[in-house]
Amino acid sequence: MRTLSTAVAIAAHVGMALSQAQITVNTGSTLQEIDGFGVSQAFTRAAEFEGMNPEPRRKGLDYLFSTTTGAGLTIIRNRIGSKGQGDSILPVSPGSPNATPNYVWDGSDSSQVWFSKEAMAYGVNQIYGNAWSAPGFMKTNNNEANGGYLCGVSGRSCGSGDWRRAYAHLLTQYVKFYAQEGVNVTHLGFLNEPDFVATYSSMQSDGNQAASFIPILHQTLAENDLSHVQITCCDAMGWSSQGTMTGQLVQQGMEQYLGVITSHMYTGDPNSPMNTKLKTWQTEACDLQSSWCTTWYSNGGLCEGMTWANKLHTGIVNANLSGYLYWEGVEVNQFQAASYLVASDGTNVIPSGRLWAFAQWSRFVRPGARRVSHSGSVNNVGIGAFKNTDGTVAVVFTNNGSNQNVRVNFNGFTPSTAIAYVTDNNRAVAETAVTLSGGSVTLDVPGRAVLTLKLSASE
Repeated sequence: MRTLSTAVAIAAHVGMALSQAQITVNTGSTLQEIDGFGVSQAFTRAAEFEGMNPEPRRKGLDYLFSTTTGAGLTIIRNRIGSKGQGDSILPVSPGSPNATPNYVWDGSDSSQVWFSKEAMAYGVNQIYGNAWSAPGFMKTNNNEANGGYLCGVSGRSCGSGDWRRAYAHLLTQYVKFYAQEGVNVTHLGFLNEPDFVATYSSMQSDGNQAASFIPILHQTLAENDLSHVQITCCDAMGWSSQGTMTGQLVQQGMEQYLGVITSHMYTGDPNSPMNTKLKTWQTEACDLQSSWCTTWYSNGGLCEGMTWANKLHTGIVNANLSGYLYWEGVEVNQFQAASYLVASDGTNVIPSGRLWAFAQWSRFVRPGARRVSHSGSVNNVGIGAFKNTDGTVAVVFTNNGSNQNVRVNFNGFTPSTAIAYVTDNNRAVAETAVTLSGGSVTLDVPGRAVLTLKLSASE
C-alpha cells in the first residue's frame, strides 16, 4: 500500500519529468550569416588606450578580443575624420571639386591604426571605416558639424560646385592609406546618423540623396582596384528611421552597390527583419544615460549586462542581424558614463556585465557562422542556434525567468562533445555542467542568465 509520502515522491518525480523542456536544433536549415560583434575607439579613445601603461593596455585588449579571457570581438569601427588639421586626411580645400587635393597622412589616424593592428593580432579581419561627415568645404553649410548636406546630392547644390566625386576620392584615399599601413578596410560608410543634426561632426541625408552618391563611390573604389570593399549605408539613429532610408535605397536600385545596411539603436532597437536582401548590422549602441556600472542584473536598467543580453538576442534572432557593435570598447578615467564596455583608471582594468553579455555570443558564434532553425521553446528563454565554419555548433540561451531544465536534440548533427558556459550575477563566462547522452544534451539554464552550449561532432 502506498503511503502519503510515497505518493508525494512519485508526484514530485513526475512533475520533474514533465517540467523538462525540449528543443530540437536543425543544423540543415540555415538562416543569416553572422559577421560578428564589435566596438569602436573613435574620437581620441584609441589614443588614450594606446597611451596606457603596457600591462593594463594588454589587459584591456584581452578583454575586448581574447576568445579565452575576454569577449572575442571580431569587428572594429574606425571614424574617418573631417575636422581639418590633425583629423582629416584633406584638411584644406583644394579650391574646387576638380582641383588636385593635397592629402595628409600621419600613419596613426589618432591611434586607430594602432588599434586596428592590435585587433588584427587577435584575428580580427573586419575593419569598418565610417565617416561622420564630409569636410565642411564640401557641404551646404560650409561646416563639418551642425548637419548640412554634401554638395551635389539630390536637391542640394552649392556655389562651389558638385563635391560628390571629390568626397568619393577622399574616402577611397582613406582606404588606400590604411592599406599602406597593412590594414585592410573591409567596410566603408559615408554617413553617420544622417537623420540627426549634431554640434559635432555630422552630415544630413535621406535615402534618395544617399542613392545619388553611392554609385559614384562604388565606381571610384572599382577604379582603384578596391571593389572588395563593401559600401555600407546609412547608420541612422534607429531601426525605424533606417527602415525608411532602406526603402528609398531599395526603390532606387542601390542594393547592387551596397554590402551592408547599417543602423543605430538610439531611437529604436532592431526587432524585426529589415526589408532588404542585404545583410544588416547594428553598428552603434550603448547606454548614454547611466553612470558606469559592472552589474549583471539588478532591476533591468540600461547599464546592466542582462539588458544587453536581451538586446543581442532580439537583434540577432528576431531582426536577423549579421553584426552587432557597441559604441566604445575601453575608456580611461571616464567612470561617469556607461557608453563603453571596459573601464580603466590607468592601472586597474574593469570589465562590465555588458562585456560578458557580448562574450556569451562572440566567443562562440564566430564570423561566417550561419544561424540555424530550432523547434520547441522554453518558458521565458530566448534561443539562438548557430553552426560555425569549423563544424562546431553553438546554442545561446537567454533566460529572463527562473531556472529551466532543458533537453537539446539535433537533426543533421551528432555531438561528440558538449560544454557550456554561463554568465549571471555570480559568474562570468564560467564553465557549467551538462550531460551528453544518446546524441542529446541535458542542461540547467539558470534564471537571469545567459548560457551558451558549445558542441563539436566526431571526425
